[in-house]
Amino acid sequence: MRIAITGASGLIGRALVPQLRRNGHEVVRLVRRPATLADEVTWDPAAGTVDLEGLAGTEGVIHLAGAGVGDHRWTDEYKREILNSRVDGTHTIVRAMRALDPLPRVLVSGSAIGWYGETGDRAVDEGAPAGDGFLADVVRAWEAAAEPAQASGIRVVLARTGLVVAKDGGAWGRMFPLFKAGIGGTLGSGRQYWSWISLRDEVSALEYLVTNEAVFGPVNLTAPEPMTNAAITKVMGEILHRPTILPVPSFALKIALGEFSSEVLGSARVIPGVLETTDFTWQDRTIDSAIRAVL
Repeated sequence: MRIAITGASGLIGRALVPQLRRNGHEVVRLVRRPATLADEVTWDPAAGTVDLEGLAGTEGVIHLAGAGVGDHRWTDEYKREILNSRVDGTHTIVRAMRALDPLPRVLVSGSAIGWYGETGDRAVDEGAPAGDGFLADVVRAWEAAAEPAQASGIRVVLARTGLVVAKDGGAWGRMFPLFKAGIGGTLGSGRQYWSWISLRDEVSALEYLVTNEAVFGPVNLTAPEPMTNAAITKVMGEILHRPTILPVPSFALKIALGEFSSEVLGSARVIPGVLETTDFTWQDRTIDSAIRAVL
């Protein structure tokens, strides 16, 4: 299958591209500079342009591009970048797909469990309505930008990803050094649920979604067993053989992270309802397995 990928240089994209190639797919990477390699296609999501000739023959698109939610403090300017990078990028890739002849068969469009907002200890699956808050608003607009592809007859999957367990990026990329140094601990009360997924399950799930014609609509990419921050902290300490006795108070996180602290301290107990009804095979159903895999 000829698959185009945006965000190929990101945490997930860097792992996804080689796996797809190992499994026999032809991968085209969209880059925001002049293409220099045979597998590259130039695009400019802000300007709304894509090299359509380079996309010719594309059968599926996995769209992962977007500004990192936790990369910077949430100033008003950066919040606009978080929103615009997702909405503008999705509009751009959808217009390009609709301009191709023949049409690509599928768009797997990146999304996030931020859709659900704060859920406390209440478990939610793909049937739950959108929640409240900045990220919930972003995800609503992000997913809406993919709707014209579906209206054109393209199968659209909205991949609502949770916290990715990886050692080289994302939340865990920041936590591992702290825990290895023996200064890791619970964040806030520790009672908030974290819905996570291992990097290798994330990549396998994206490949499954792009190739499985029976799946469409929102799909939660989270492991079947979300856990509280306190429980995850305990597992991290046990696996790394380090103490976890230094909790980080909520007020300190609010000072350090600003508005983004609400996402760290918030609770989202998200269940992968769709994937659990399919033949998708999890490699890491437990946080213990996920952490040991990346270490």
